[in-house]
Amino acid sequence: MDYLFLRRHRRTATSMRQKSLLFKAAERQWELQFADKGTEGRKVDCTLYKCILYNLEIKQVFLDPELSLKKFSAMIDTNQTYLSNVVNKYFNCNLKELLNTYRVEYAKELLHAGKCSLDELPQRCGFASRSAFYAAFSKIVGMSPLRFQAREQNALLSESMIYV
Repeated sequence: MDYLFLRRHRRTATSMRQKSLLFKAAERQWELQFADKGTEGRKVDCTLYKCILYNLEIKQVFLDPELSLKKFSAMIDTNQTYLSNVVNKYFNCNLKELLNTYRVEYAKELLHAGKCSLDELPQRCGFASRSAFYAAFSKIVGMSPLRFQAREQNALLSESMIYV
């Protein structure tokens, strides 16, 4: 599954157009990944799948370090067990892993753009602690944030040398 369907600038308000685009992309993803491969999924699962993505992609609720299964299920108006089952079945991970994936992807975007220092990165990405951030980043990316940042800077240098 490709995370972050909509790469966009952070805005304080969400538009109906963003929601519509995301829902269309999620519907296509649902059809490709689950409907055509014989995975039994109820229509309500698809609706919940789209609500989860909307809250992660558009509302960026993953930036809340206190987001929990209970809080997230209340946001999307479902029970904790059902939310957990849908995340496990259709995202192939648990909610904590899903949130950390979004947080790390967001951190990678900030590092790539040079918009954030490593010291403030864990807090800006929704991690409760620096150690949790480093552990999740290393697990997901396969390298430390410092090494990733150095690699990104080297890539930018190499790119700028080509154009000179």
